Amino acid sequence: QVQPVESGGGLVQPGGSLRLSCAASISPLNINAMGWYRQAPGKERELVASITSRGNTNYADSVKGRFTISRDNAETTVYLQMNSLKPEETAAYYCKLSTTWGIQSWGQGTQVTVSS
Repeated sequence: QVQPVESGGGLVQPGGSLRLSCAASISPLNINAMGWYRQAPGKERELVASITSRGNTNYADSVKGRFTISRDNAETTVYLQMNSLKPEETAAYYCKLSTTWGIQSWGQGTQVTVSS
Protein backbone atom coordinates (compact mmCIF):
# COMPACT_ATOMS: atom_id res chain seq x y z
CA GLN A 1 0.00 0.00 0.00
CA VAL A 2 1.46 3.30 -1.11
CA GLN A 3 -0.92 5.57 0.76
CA PRO A 4 0.75 7.06 3.83
CA VAL A 5 -0.82 6.97 7.28
CA GLU A 6 -0.40 9.80 9.76
CA SER A 7 -0.54 9.66 13.53
CA GLY A 8 0.35 11.74 16.56
CA GLY A 9 -2.11 14.60 16.35
CA GLY A 10 -4.13 15.84 19.26
CA LEU A 11 -4.90 18.74 21.54
CA VAL A 12 -2.02 20.79 22.87
CA GLN A 13 -1.74 24.10 24.71
CA PRO A 14 -0.07 27.09 23.07
CA GLY A 15 3.67 26.73 23.43
CA GLY A 16 3.42 22.96 23.64
CA SER A 17 4.86 20.28 21.40
CA LEU A 18 3.67 17.37 19.31
CA ARG A 19 5.45 14.79 17.20
CA LEU A 20 3.67 13.57 14.09
CA SER A 21 4.49 10.34 12.29
CA CYS A 22 3.84 9.25 8.72
CA ALA A 23 4.41 5.73 7.45
CA ALA A 24 3.82 3.90 4.17
CA SER A 25 4.29 0.31 3.06
CA ILE A 26 6.76 1.03 0.31
CA SER A 27 10.52 0.82 0.10
CA PRO A 28 12.37 4.08 0.76
CA LEU A 29 14.23 3.38 -2.49
CA ASN A 30 11.00 4.08 -4.36
CA ILE A 31 10.42 7.47 -2.75
CA ASN A 32 11.48 10.78 -4.22
CA ALA A 33 10.25 12.95 -1.37
CA MET A 34 7.80 13.17 1.50
CA GLY A 35 6.28 16.20 3.07
CA TRP A 36 3.92 17.55 5.68
CA TYR A 37 1.12 19.92 4.74
CA ARG A 38 -1.60 21.52 6.79
CA GLN A 39 -5.02 22.87 6.02
CA ALA A 40 -7.27 24.90 8.27
CA PRO A 41 -10.98 25.35 7.49
CA GLY A 42 -11.48 27.90 4.74
CA LYS A 43 -7.79 28.03 3.89
CA GLU A 44 -5.62 26.50 1.22
CA ARG A 45 -3.46 23.53 2.01
CA GLU A 46 0.10 24.70 2.58
CA LEU A 47 3.48 23.06 2.74
CA VAL A 48 4.94 22.87 6.23
CA ALA A 49 8.09 20.83 5.66
CA SER A 50 9.50 18.35 3.19
CA ILE A 51 12.41 15.96 2.93
CA THR A 52 13.91 14.36 -0.16
CA SER A 53 15.33 10.89 -0.62
CA ARG A 54 18.76 12.45 -0.20
CA GLY A 55 17.82 13.97 3.14
CA ASN A 56 17.49 17.57 2.00
CA THR A 57 14.87 19.47 3.96
CA ASN A 58 12.71 22.48 3.31
CA TYR A 59 10.49 24.44 5.70
CA ALA A 60 7.84 27.07 5.49
CA ASP A 61 9.20 30.36 6.79
CA SER A 62 6.61 30.41 9.55
CA VAL A 63 7.89 27.20 11.15
CA LYS A 64 11.64 27.55 10.74
CA GLY A 65 13.43 27.09 14.02
CA ARG A 66 10.43 25.44 15.67
CA PHE A 67 9.62 22.41 13.51
CA THR A 68 11.94 19.62 12.44
CA ILE A 69 11.27 17.02 9.78
CA SER A 70 13.23 13.77 9.90
CA ARG A 71 13.15 10.29 8.44
CA ASP A 72 13.84 6.68 9.25
CA ASN A 73 16.36 5.46 6.70
CA ALA A 74 15.29 1.83 7.04
CA GLU A 75 11.57 2.43 6.62
CA THR A 76 9.34 4.78 4.69
CA THR A 77 8.61 6.83 7.77
CA VAL A 78 8.93 10.54 8.38
CA TYR A 79 8.36 12.60 11.49
CA LEU A 80 7.49 16.18 12.22
CA GLN A 81 8.58 17.50 15.58
CA MET A 82 6.49 20.57 16.31
CA ASN A 83 7.61 22.87 19.12
CA SER A 84 6.26 26.15 20.47
CA LEU A 85 2.92 25.58 18.79
CA LYS A 86 0.66 28.54 18.13
CA PRO A 87 -3.15 28.63 18.03
CA GLU A 88 -3.10 29.69 14.38
CA GLU A 89 -1.39 26.41 13.56
CA THR A 90 -4.53 24.49 14.39
CA ALA A 91 -5.22 22.45 11.27
CA ALA A 92 -5.45 19.03 9.74
CA TYR A 93 -1.93 17.90 8.99
CA TYR A 94 -1.41 15.71 5.94
CA CYS A 95 1.50 13.60 4.78
CA LYS A 96 2.29 13.33 1.08
CA LEU A 97 4.74 11.05 -0.66
CA SER A 98 6.07 11.13 -4.19
CA THR A 99 7.31 7.93 -5.79
CA THR A 100 10.11 7.48 -8.28
CA TRP A 101 7.55 6.69 -10.97
CA GLY A 102 5.74 9.98 -10.56
CA ILE A 103 2.85 9.07 -8.27
CA GLN A 104 1.80 11.38 -5.46
CA SER A 105 -0.20 9.94 -2.59
CA TRP A 106 -1.85 11.70 0.36
CA GLY A 107 -2.68 10.41 3.78
CA GLN A 108 -6.04 10.95 5.46
CA GLY A 109 -4.66 13.54 7.84
CA THR A 110 -4.32 13.96 11.57
CA GLN A 111 -5.88 16.83 13.49
CA VAL A 112 -3.73 19.20 15.51
CA THR A 113 -5.56 21.60 17.79
CA VAL A 114 -3.62 24.27 19.66
CA SER A 115 -5.83 25.78 22.33
CA SER A 116 -6.00 26.63 26.01
